[in-house]
Amino acid sequence: MFSISRDDLGPNFLFGTATAAYQIEGGQTDGRGSCIWDTFAATPGNVKNAHDGATACDHYNRWPEDLDLIRDGGFDAYRFSLAWPRLIPEGTGAVNPKGIAFYDRLIDGMLERGLKPYATLYHWDLPSPLQDKGGWMNRDIAKWFAEYAALVGHHFGDRLAATATINEPWCVAFLSHFLGIHAPGYRDIRAASRAMHHVLLAHGTAIDALRAEGMKNLGIVLNLEKAEPFSESAEDRLAFDYGDALFNRWYLDGVFKGRYPDILTSALAQYLPEGFEKDMDVVSRPLDWLGINYYTRGLYKYDASRPAFPVTQVKGDLPKSDLGWEIYPKGLEDLLVRVSREYTKLPLYVTETGMSETDDTRRVQFYDDHLRAVANAQGQGADVRGFFAWSLLDNYEWAEGYNSRFGIVHVDYETQKRTPKGSYRAFQGMLHNTR
Repeated sequence: MFSISRDDLGPNFLFGTATAAYQIEGGQTDGRGSCIWDTFAATPGNVKNAHDGATACDHYNRWPEDLDLIRDGGFDAYRFSLAWPRLIPEGTGAVNPKGIAFYDRLIDGMLERGLKPYATLYHWDLPSPLQDKGGWMNRDIAKWFAEYAALVGHHFGDRLAATATINEPWCVAFLSHFLGIHAPGYRDIRAASRAMHHVLLAHGTAIDALRAEGMKNLGIVLNLEKAEPFSESAEDRLAFDYGDALFNRWYLDGVFKGRYPDILTSALAQYLPEGFEKDMDVVSRPLDWLGINYYTRGLYKYDASRPAFPVTQVKGDLPKSDLGWEIYPKGLEDLLVRVSREYTKLPLYVTETGMSETDDTRRVQFYDDHLRAVANAQGQGADVRGFFAWSLLDNYEWAEGYNSRFGIVHVDYETQKRTPKGSYRAFQGMLHNTR
């Protein structure tokens, strides 16, 4: 069980759990179109064991059971994503009525169970026909995404408690277009530079489209890390500056200050879209809240062999999850305080944190320590109002396939049987028992 109680985080603090459409839904029928993860997973060598999301957790058919788990766990909210290709199979144009009907059922099912729907428009499942046109490298994606956002706002906006435009733009842009680890799998600095800007431009156009539909309580979900230098040498401090700018400041500065870090606009000058500066008013549209996803720290060391970004990430000596990610609760505390002091007084939500691990006793400790970090950040003035555990279910963990298990509920992929873990019971015990 947890040592921290619900009351330690305030009487109105929101507890939820989170998933993403491609990782759990399956249901690649009923008019759903192809997405970039379907083709990326079908390409040999991209995903461990050639796993794909065709069935995943069969949430498309088993959603009532999954919503019951969230309700019975005592959670207040469910953070989920809508699948763009399920709603608009070609990415633009004709709408799939069976996709609309599915999310009608799902959202109504949340409300019937007393759960607040926290929706995310984009969690990485770009329709393949839009990738054929360049995807996030094409400036037109800002227009395509706004059209999709307007559809969501029109059909579902009156029932959503909160809506985020994009989940983890660093992953959408840099991880997927420079490091090539996620779909569409590019390793190209020009592609990455364009995606880094267009993902935030599309965020801004989507905010405008959602507000035009009368929606309120809008935000974005940024994945942030506690960036640190490997040593206090001048070279490693420079490496840290690059690393922090690439992972954190590009997105925080863009969204909240209407500019990008000079260290990156200088390094990427020949690759960025011409005239990107004229878009910054759209990139920095006013928001109602900020979601922060946090998992680990980035430890940066200078590396002269990499002229574009003279940095390399190194492993530290902290305990690690089974993915090798360092477990660093203090990093979450520091990030929340930093964002609240340097960037915004908007309400903050920890929209994801969790660990890949088969030893669930470690997961219980992980959550206890990170909830304590949130309480510590609140004590330093950070206006943190909610915490979402990643993830409700063991699921399709992208390039890791089904090897990695983040769930507080175990999934037997052969039978689709759900079995709550000790971490689920720890949340259930805390949320059903207040002081």
